Amino acid sequence: QVQLVESGGGLVQPGGSLRLSCAASGFRLVDYAIGWFRQAPGKEREGISCITSDGNADYADSVKGRFTISRDNAKNTVYLQTNSLKHGDTADYYCAALFSECGSGYDTWGRGTQVTVSS
Repeated sequence: QVQLVESGGGLVQPGGSLRLSCAASGFRLVDYAIGWFRQAPGKEREGISCITSDGNADYADSVKGRFTISRDNAKNTVYLQTNSLKHGDTADYYCAALFSECGSGYDTWGRGTQVTVSS
C-alpha cells in the first residue's frame, strides 16, 4: 500500500522548534519529490517547501530562513526542521509526493500532523 505518514507535530512555544517527518511506504521515496504543505483554520492550503529527487530544495518566503527540508533515502523519509516558530505557523502540516520534480499534481498525500505554536 502506497502511503505517506507525517509525525512530529505538537504544541510548542513561540521561538521553539519541531522536526516533522514524512515516512513513505509502498514505494521508493528516492525517485520522488516531496512537498510540505500546511493549512491553518479558515485559510487555504499553502505550499511551504519542496525537495526534488536530486535533493534540490525550495521554500516559500513565509518560512525561508527558518525551515529546512532534507531527505534520508535510506530511511525512506523526508524531514522538515522548523525553527523560530511563530503563532502564524500554527496549522496542519501535510507532505505529498510527486515523481522526480517539484511542481503541481501531487498524487500521494499524508493525513497530516498538527503544529500549534502558543505560549
